[in-house]
Amino acid sequence: MADLPAAFPRIVSDPAVLRGKPCIRGTRLSVEFILELIASGASREDVVRAYPQLTVDDVSEAVLYAARFLEHEVVTQSAAKAS
Repeated sequence: MADLPAAFPRIVSDPAVLRGKPCIRGTRLSVEFILELIASGASREDVVRAYPQLTVDDVSEAVLYAARFLEHEVVTQSAAKAS
């Protein structure tokens, strides 16, 4: 199991669990899944109610992890081709 930086003690990546996707420690709930729930309108508290093995701190750390992971990403769009 690969531990991620100490800044994210609740997030782990294990190649044997969800092919190594970052997950909340001790669960099979990925950071990606947590973000999808929040993007669909769930609050942190809604997520914890639906998945009682999580804490609000787990959910908050998943969001922060994703933000830090994407911090230096640059997205570019190519110009649309005229038909």
